[in-house]
Amino acid sequence: MELSALEALAQRPGMAPLLDALGSGTCRFVGGAVRDTLLGLPVVDVDLATVLTPYEVMRRCGAAGIRTVPTGIEHGTVTALVERQPVEITTLRADVSTDGRRATVAFTDDWRADAERRDFTINALYWDPASATLTDYFEGQHDLAAGLVRFIGEPLTRIAEDHLRILRFFRFQARFGRGELDKASLAACVARANDLMALSRERIADELLKLLALPDPAPTLWLMVENGILAPVLPEIDATGCERLDHLIATERVADVEADAARRLSALLPAEPLTAEKVAARLKLSNKLRKRLALAAEQDLNGHPRALAYAIGKEGAEDRLLLAGRAAEVRGLHDFVVPRLPVGGGELIRRGLKPGPIVATTLKQIEQRWVEEGFPNEERLAQLVDEALKSAR
Repeated sequence: MELSALEALAQRPGMAPLLDALGSGTCRFVGGAVRDTLLGLPVVDVDLATVLTPYEVMRRCGAAGIRTVPTGIEHGTVTALVERQPVEITTLRADVSTDGRRATVAFTDDWRADAERRDFTINALYWDPASATLTDYFEGQHDLAAGLVRFIGEPLTRIAEDHLRILRFFRFQARFGRGELDKASLAACVARANDLMALSRERIADELLKLLALPDPAPTLWLMVENGILAPVLPEIDATGCERLDHLIATERVADVEADAARRLSALLPAEPLTAEKVAARLKLSNKLRKRLALAAEQDLNGHPRALAYAIGKEGAEDRLLLAGRAAEVRGLHDFVVPRLPVGGGELIRRGLKPGPIVATTLKQIEQRWVEEGFPNEERLAQLVDEALKSAR
């Protein structure tokens, strides 16, 4: 791995003034920014670890004219806004107590103590821009090169500190893992799967959707189902769901559509609207996502694809068609803009139809034929309107 690539982290827009404000040797890049740089991946989130207290971070940034937000100050985190991009700056911490859902921490100046409380070896890499040195306490570089996702220290201890790490293990495995899994880490996740029941359903949903948004999460989902990881909190997801997910991902590729976590969750669940709604409620998903899952669970394809898109929306039509393996028909919707019927009840009344239920009935007949004929042009629509009015009179 090319360590010189890490120097680019300090050269990101607005980063030099921030590092100058904090002071040489007080902070190091850590976590995903270091990991992804070493892997040659785009860096999305930038995190700094520092020996400074949160209040000192805010004071120094303020003196340099850099805006900060105390996003998690009780846990040592301050967010600095540089070039309109957030940089999270967190004081070094050591755990005082944990209960699997939250931790009580104490600030420290011990870099190793901070590293020991992190989850995986590949997330505990520190880059010091002042000395241009990489600190790696747990062979994280080796694991990155090997595609090995491994807990720091004793896996059962790490999971006891935060039960969500069970799901994070599989998400990181899906993203970075290659070859055989770390046996001790997998065994600990299997042994403590019931701990997931202690987590809020929102946190579970967030991790699951992040996993499903990855390019190909199917092999990891198979592994989770085979080892009973999801059974305590999502017993509806089984081998049949994994098979549906396999087929969906293959269809997405043929149809040339982007991965979509919500659609993939639909594939994992039984094709039953009531079940989809029940699971969505349990996971406390947004109303929009709840409706989408229920809509996707219905298997009625309602005639030609554009008619389906008109009836339930383009997104809903694409979901159902992809779940049904109909890639070609989804490609046919790529440039389709769902139209609106350019005729209203007012026009029918102006043309002599008496106000009342007959207006709605006639308008519905016009709409039905217009959709069945594939949304014909204005001339043909005018003919449909004339025919409907003649029949109504």
